[in-house]
Amino acid sequence: MTKQAEQAALHAHKQRLIREGELYRVSVVHAKIMVANALHPEAVLHSAVEHAVGMAQARFGALLQPGGMKGISFKSLMPYALTVGSFIARKRLIKPALGLGVAVALGVAWLMRHRRQD
Repeated sequence: MTKQAEQAALHAHKQRLIREGELYRVSVVHAKIMVANALHPEAVLHSAVEHAVGMAQARFGALLQPGGMKGISFKSLMPYALTVGSFIARKRLIKPALGLGVAVALGVAWLMRHRRQD
């Protein structure tokens, strides 16, 4: 390799490194702006709501599918029923929960009877 070819290769390598450095600096500035934007209260709230909706869709996907409750099985509801039942037992809310269940059952019965009369 001649001295001129070596200098041309060195110059090309140097220019490539300069461009990579410029790209890196631009990406750092862009990242700083993105972080500053993400820390605004509206963006934080929006992100939290999106996260909550995503989690709800992942957890209760069967309920949100078209067709409603047709796809729900006893097997898929059991973990939620056990969690709620455990909470009620731990907090000693068995009597209020039974009372609420009876009130809901009476309300549903009244609504069904009321609809038949119309």
